[in-house]
Amino acid sequence: MAGTHLVERDRAILVLVDVQSRLADVMERRDAVVASSVLLARTCRMLGVPVAITRQYPRGLGDTVPELLEATAGIEPVDKVTFSCVGEPAFVSLLAHTGRRQVILAGMETHICVTQTALGLLAEGYDVQVVADATCSRRESDHLIALDRLRCAGVVVTTSESVIYEALGRAGTEEFGAVLEEVKARDAG
Repeated sequence: MAGTHLVERDRAILVLVDVQSRLADVMERRDAVVASSVLLARTCRMLGVPVAITRQYPRGLGDTVPELLEATAGIEPVDKVTFSCVGEPAFVSLLAHTGRRQVILAGMETHICVTQTALGLLAEGYDVQVVADATCSRRESDHLIALDRLRCAGVVVTTSESVIYEALGRAGTEEFGAVLEEVKARDAG
């Protein structure tokens, strides 16, 4: 991997993978994962980090969950039927258009779409980070094994707060105050 293992806001893009209603409804950690995804979306937007959303076969799995739709208002999702986002030409084009080379992944399911996307991006030379507390699978064992597999492949496994505070870089600013309020709101929820 090129670059550092720290999130760099001028190189990063957040990709929220398939956080959809019918899929989320069967996730044991739904509420916590959605809350962390919303936190990432809101704070990345505050910090000027682009945000992309994908939906896997929305006719069958439904739309993006309402909480995340609100946090990403105005962002057009990329619909796909491939498990890897890299297999969807519209996603590849969107990513190339941003010029960002560090991809932060969150979403569902860790062992399927998130893993295949992470490995595909890694093969294309991107720096890839997967946010452990903003990803999940129906079975926790699938989630944990996928995270181990990704680490072994060279993907950085991180947390939502690590992403946020690395992108922020410093305290004592207006941005810091706004981000801190978002973190407190998630923790209070």
